[in-house]
Amino acid sequence: MTLYPKLILDALATVRYPGTGKNLVEAEMVADNIRIDGMSVSFSLIFEKPTDPFMKSMLKAAETAIHTYVSQDVQVTIHTESKQAARPEVGKLLPQVKNIVGISSGKGGVGKSTVAANLAVALAKLGYKVGLLDADIFGPSIPKMFQVEDARPYAESVGGRDLIVPIEKYGVKLLSIGFFVNPEQATLWRGGMASNALRQLIGDADWGELDYFLLDLPPGTSDIHLTVVQTLAMTGAIVVSTPQEVALADARKGINMFTNDKVNVPILGLVENMAWFTPAELPENKYYIFGKEGAKKLAEEMNVPLLGQIPIVQSICEGGDTGTPVALDEHTVTGRAFLALAASVVRQVDRRNVEMAPTKIVEVKK
Repeated sequence: MTLYPKLILDALATVRYPGTGKNLVEAEMVADNIRIDGMSVSFSLIFEKPTDPFMKSMLKAAETAIHTYVSQDVQVTIHTESKQAARPEVGKLLPQVKNIVGISSGKGGVGKSTVAANLAVALAKLGYKVGLLDADIFGPSIPKMFQVEDARPYAESVGGRDLIVPIEKYGVKLLSIGFFVNPEQATLWRGGMASNALRQLIGDADWGELDYFLLDLPPGTSDIHLTVVQTLAMTGAIVVSTPQEVALADARKGINMFTNDKVNVPILGLVENMAWFTPAELPENKYYIFGKEGAKKLAEEMNVPLLGQIPIVQSICEGGDTGTPVALDEHTVTGRAFLALAASVVRQVDRRNVEMAPTKIVEVKK
């Protein structure tokens, strides 16, 4: 039997690409590089993106079609090409980002996202270029806190790749899975799907030049935390806690997660949220409703800095609900507290960068 290109193309014309419904030849997915050597054939299939979800199934289907319509004896070699450049490999992501800081908490309900949102705004007010990624895939709250729930990011071509353009508000670049899912419905994803979504928000977005890239991490310890430390070399982590004993026990675990031998992410410090209650009409009064200085004592015990103590004032809750972070107004008690926190974080990051080597990305062991 003699092989020739038309035989191969006729076989490939029986395979339909699910993305368009067209066959491989009609969709112009077969590259003009068919090589035939006796009973061996090689060629390339062209995909739009290197992450095409149908790539593997199309390679298998193309090989099966040649064996079915030409001959079982044909040795088939198929290469892949993509019209778009591939995502940079791990270690080369975010080349223009100076510092990557994770905002974490041992448990939910301690105000971690409130701290992340207001810290981002406060850093921007101090003149830094700031990005905030809502990495809490299952409970995204950043869109609401910035009053951009209806925003829908678009993609634009940058360096041969289609990149998501972050939403900008209050001088902060924002991305959240909340922009891409129905806010009324729960996000029911397996761990792998959530991790892939997070990698896309990190690696397939046009973050550009940033002084601080903040990650609002989910509470506790999860696949998401592992994905982050396997994808990015974090400058350090900030752990948020309330003064309550229960919260402090979980904060201790959170600190251990980052500092254990396998992860080795420096702890930049602790933030004590809900440190005391101050009524707006009595700004000098402090009521320690969750206990007094618990996070301060934990910071001393764990030998990590206490970056700031944030009081509860009614406006902090209202600001989160209405999408106007309290850090926007430095004339308020909480606004001043967040600006002081931002200054403290800047000092601590600078000190960490002088005194310690860059963090290494956690390697995935097969």
